[in-house]
Amino acid sequence: MIPTLSTEALVLHTTNYSETSVIAKIFTRQLGVRSYMLKGVRKGGGKVKQNLLQPLSYLDLVVYNNPKNQINYMKEVAPHRGSDVWVAASPADEMTRHALRFFMTEVLYKTLREEEPMPELFDYVVDTIARKGAGNSSQLPITFMLSVSRHLGIEPLDNYSLREPLFDMVGGRFQYSGEQTLDASSSQLLHCYLQSVNSGAPLPLASLSQRTELINRLIEYFQMHLAEFRNFKSHEILHSVLQ
Repeated sequence: MIPTLSTEALVLHTTNYSETSVIAKIFTRQLGVRSYMLKGVRKGGGKVKQNLLQPLSYLDLVVYNNPKNQINYMKEVAPHRGSDVWVAASPADEMTRHALRFFMTEVLYKTLREEEPMPELFDYVVDTIARKGAGNSSQLPITFMLSVSRHLGIEPLDNYSLREPLFDMVGGRFQYSGEQTLDASSSQLLHCYLQSVNSGAPLPLASLSQRTELINRLIEYFQMHLAEFRNFKSHEILHSVLQ
């Protein structure tokens, strides 16, 4: 008999399978990223509704756990108690909520591999959702990417100084000059965000154009250091929503 395991989980991606089933890529707290099949979810009257599998839905799962199988089955699925905590106050807030969730989901989906548990990252994502990005949606994409980079081992080194004021995209650290460095303004802004993420310093004041530029460059940075991070799209919608 295949053993079962109970775990908290976040939905990353779903793919339709056959006429009534889906295969879901799930970020579990216990096992890391895993793929599961859920039968009958697309059939009317099924026990589990498909809207339960929206991006970053916070779930409690009981799953069959056979390490030899690339795809296992879900036995039980339920919303995590108290998970619906990000309540939109207006249509604009709802648009922002969805745009941020799709952005965070795409970052995780394109960076996490099916290898090992990352409970600290899982808890960080859950806490971020619950706190609505610490109350500042416009800053969340940058702080989120920097926090994820730390868990992935590619975090920029914050050695910023007057002698080394430019961030080198290849080396992942600040230096005096280089062919692939951020300009002085973006470099200093990155330093301020790193201070906030790493040591709790206040978030920097930044204009929409400054934040947009830094998000775009951080996406380039991820693409340079993670082979799987390609064809990123959700930031385009995010930029239009967070104006």
